[in-house]
Amino acid sequence: MPTLYTTRFASPIGELTIASSDRGLVYLALPRANGRGFAGWCTRYAADAKVIEEQVVDQGRNRQACDEIEEFLVGGREVFGVPLDLRATNFQLEVYRAVAAIPYGECLSYGDVARSLERPGAMRAVGAANGANPIPLVIPCHRVVASSGQLHGYAGGLELKRTLLTMEAATRPAQGAMF
Repeated sequence: MPTLYTTRFASPIGELTIASSDRGLVYLALPRANGRGFAGWCTRYAADAKVIEEQVVDQGRNRQACDEIEEFLVGGREVFGVPLDLRATNFQLEVYRAVAAIPYGECLSYGDVARSLERPGAMRAVGAANGANPIPLVIPCHRVVASSGQLHGYAGGLELKRTLLTMEAATRPAQGAMF
């Protein structure tokens, strides 16, 4: 039986919950997130897993992930190094790889991501995959916006998406922001 290790920790954007397997980070719950949450993710991707809640971040398996997320949220990290254990459909994995390649401080539209996958008509499917992203922040789905530059859908809410994009744009002032 596989084991998942969860940790809750305070961050600059509120309490976050992360989960990892022995292979890497599998899930990150944002504050005020909508959707089915960790329980829904477990039902689909880890129904037979034993879940162990770690109480002490400093000594737990999730320490690297917690540290890197904290560094990112205060503007001190642009690229994550924590190992990932992504569980998703093949199409979702394609989308996550494309979204992970969006440089810090930049945005692409759903159409841009679809075209990068050589599926120009798959904008809505890209949006659905983005909405199912189990590891927001690390897979930076906040960097995907509407073709008009408007913000649409984000698990942590549009205000958090705006905050993250503003934070990233502030470190890259020459590029500006799309939103």
